[in-house]
Amino acid sequence: MRPHALPLALALALAAHTVPALANDAAPALPGDPSALMIDPATLAAAAQASAAPAADADAPVQTDSARALAKAGAADAHAGADAVAADGAQAPHDAPSLDYAVAQVDPTAGATAPPAEPAAASADPRTDAERDFDALYGNPQQEYNPVADPTLPAPANVPGGYDPWEKYNRKMHRFNNAVDRSVAKPLARAYTKVVPRPLRLGVSNFFNNLGQPVSMVNALLQGKPKQAAQSLGRFALNTTLGIGGIFDPATAAKLPNRSEDFGQTLGVWGWKRSRYFELPFFGPRTVRDAFGAVGDAPLSPLRRIERDRIRIGLQGLQLVDIRAQLLPLDNLREGAEDEYALVRDSWMQRRDYQIFGDRLEKNGETQLPDYLQDDSNPSVPANAMPVMPTDGAGVR
Repeated sequence: MRPHALPLALALALAAHTVPALANDAAPALPGDPSALMIDPATLAAAAQASAAPAADADAPVQTDSARALAKAGAADAHAGADAVAADGAQAPHDAPSLDYAVAQVDPTAGATAPPAEPAAASADPRTDAERDFDALYGNPQQEYNPVADPTLPAPANVPGGYDPWEKYNRKMHRFNNAVDRSVAKPLARAYTKVVPRPLRLGVSNFFNNLGQPVSMVNALLQGKPKQAAQSLGRFALNTTLGIGGIFDPATAAKLPNRSEDFGQTLGVWGWKRSRYFELPFFGPRTVRDAFGAVGDAPLSPLRRIERDRIRIGLQGLQLVDIRAQLLPLDNLREGAEDEYALVRDSWMQRRDYQIFGDRLEKNGETQLPDYLQDDSNPSVPANAMPVMPTDGAGVR
């Protein structure tokens, strides 16, 4: 139905009503007379039916309440424009265009309140509307940043795994060593830390570390590191003299680095790069290469050159207790591990690999281990502390 059809029908109906009325009553209606605005209800009903007949079309507009109010207000103008309607019945009065805006061009289905269909991506999104709105405003870091695909991250560390073909034996020996540790070594270490003040314990550690400098010096030379050998010799001389037998450590204040070298590391530098894990009774983690290395270090150990057994064994026992006391902070980590044996084996072998090949990694900028594995002061049982070695001669008694 065209937009002007309804106003035109109303105007024609009004004209049909008003012309006979004017003939019967010659007196014109006063502007203020309310009867001038009165329209016969039957006439309005006939006009509504006439306008509704073609409205069966689905595209017909819907007349709202505001449109009806404006139509009533325009009835007064219909009396004044009756002659104009008679002269030109195809057009609405001049003032009637206001009725064009009274007809609401509304889709009949617009009254339905069916929710709009959500996009497929939104329906599959488990987040709430508030979360989606927040992400639209501020972004979603979890979706925008993918650490796996971040090109700025360094390459992952390539840490070699433990070579342990004797695992069955090593696990049995590990259980035995743990039993000895719980019953003897650990209680002694705890009593030692409670009874001996920390400054005195630090002096004991410095003393035994100083006794290992001659072994480090010789092995540094065998590995082709003359500068490091000179530093080890300087540390030994300075700490033995000014440090009162190594109890104090003036060499560190003099910026002489403390680097520990042994014959097991020398064998690794010479080409024995991979060696199977081997746990010794009482003395813990080793490899086959390091077991041979300890035998090679024994003749160079100053502590083992003491001929009086009472003094030598007493000092070796004190060194073992001191080493165990330094390992006490690691007990919580070991006890909380799902596989304590695998933790000890892998961490020890990774640290050992760094001690052997760390210099090359540092030169190439490829340091691969965390700081606690790179710490060269992390203690292990040296050849000095082993009471009996195959190289012990008749002179040692």
